[in-house]
Amino acid sequence: MGHRDGIIATIALALSSVALAGIVYSDAYSQAAQSEAKGNHALMQIVRSGDAPSRTSQMAPSALLSIAAVETVQQ
Repeated sequence: MGHRDGIIATIALALSSVALAGIVYSDAYSQAAQSEAKGNHALMQIVRSGDAPSRTSQMAPSALLSIAAVETVQQ
């Protein structure tokens, strides 16, 4: 029983590694990573500028416009 479990675990590990490699080398992963990086950059610009809302308040409409403006400029 233990030997069979080891074989199944090895096969599962190999298949998941192949699946992960397929996802990482796809265009969809590249585009998602690029979009996330742009979003993080825009967020950091807002935080550094001091326009970030406090934890207790909701995001002001001007901050949302700032995010849209930064994203438009970077494209």
